[in-house]
Amino acid sequence: MRIAVIGGGISGLVAAYRLRQRLGDDADIVVVEQGTRVGGVLHTDELAGGPMDLGAEAFVGRRPEVIELMGELGIEDQLVRPAGKRPLVWAQGAAHPLPGRTLMGIPSDAESLRGLVDEQTLAQVAAEPQRPLHWEPGGDVDVQSLVADRFGAQVVARSVDPLLGGVYAGISASIGIRAALPTLAAALDRGATSLTEAVRQAMPAPSSEPVFGGLREGYGALLAALTRASAARIVTTLAATRLATASRGWIVDPVGLVDAVVLATPAPVTARLLHYVAPAAAEAAAGIELSSSALVALALPRETDLPDNSGILVATGEPLRAKAFTLSSRKWPHLADRDVALVRASFGRFGDESPLSWTDEDLVAAAVDDLTTVTGVPITPLAAVIQRWPGGLPQYAPGHAERIATLESALAPLDGLAVAGAYLHGVGVPACVATGTAAATRIATSLATRA
Repeated sequence: MRIAVIGGGISGLVAAYRLRQRLGDDADIVVVEQGTRVGGVLHTDELAGGPMDLGAEAFVGRRPEVIELMGELGIEDQLVRPAGKRPLVWAQGAAHPLPGRTLMGIPSDAESLRGLVDEQTLAQVAAEPQRPLHWEPGGDVDVQSLVADRFGAQVVARSVDPLLGGVYAGISASIGIRAALPTLAAALDRGATSLTEAVRQAMPAPSSEPVFGGLREGYGALLAALTRASAARIVTTLAATRLATASRGWIVDPVGLVDAVVLATPAPVTARLLHYVAPAAAEAAAGIELSSSALVALALPRETDLPDNSGILVATGEPLRAKAFTLSSRKWPHLADRDVALVRASFGRFGDESPLSWTDEDLVAAAVDDLTTVTGVPITPLAAVIQRWPGGLPQYAPGHAERIATLESALAPLDGLAVAGAYLHGVGVPACVATGTAAATRIATSLATRA
């Protein structure tokens, strides 16, 4: 039994691990990764003598996938929780508390926005429940169009965009309600009479459970454990160039004949590989756009007087180059014990790939200058690490859910072929773990039926 997993990101590694569980030691599982390492946009490097995540650094801890996976792999002692500090928002040249009682920055009342937006906007938000709302059940629209119409442009720029920029490296104009905020779409479908009411219905129930989790030694610890447990052959710096059907299985160039294939590749690569074997699925995947970003991790003197907050998000339209700062030593208690203060500066939103072309020196200078501006503290970096993420995150545009349904429907009749990845059902790590698990289940079921 020979299975090819194309793509060595978290989705592909989980698929390989789950296939090993289902198929046993005799299965030949090969993970083909075109980059120089596995992990995709999860990457842990060293900064100032310790591990530092340069991609995602947290996961939604109220979803079970990552925590359960860590338990299976015997690394549950890696689980850490943030300190519970709130972020700030930099808008109109000043720092403001991030509004509470919001759904991805969309407010459930006007008062939570006081100080962040002007009085006219506060009045518009307060009066929104009295305005007629026209929503077609099953419909979709970009977040910006809906929120700006109901609550005003300031709410979009200063509350919604900063949060969406962190999750998708996008902006509200590039993200659809239905795929990115499914509980909000469901509330609107049920007949909520205002956006305010829909947000209140869609907000998660209060819980004492921490919202987020992380890994003490970074995501590198999870990637290493998955690689060991999968016992897969990992082949890096090798790109899959063609996928074709065979009389019994699939041909993957340059791997050769295999019994089954998991495509755990970004949407454009998936589209290219599916072009001849599943044209409708390829067309659906090809319509998914990607956003690029860059990250600068800084080590500062431990005594640097950073705000006692988890981070600082930057509103759109501000004369800064960075879109956000994670005050890592404030956010994570285990990092507060280090001999330095750690900060991550993020650059790049959908439609703006210019930070990728900046030199390392320019990126560090921009991070230092902007961090000085938003903190009011002189910043003297002791060390820095730069990571660029070209095409790192898919954009869940309006109609995304229907696009994915089309893709999965077109693949359903194809025996021994499955897809996984961040472009399917969520960009977060738990969602990627879920797609890897689902892909492995589909392949194992298919192989069992064939036998």
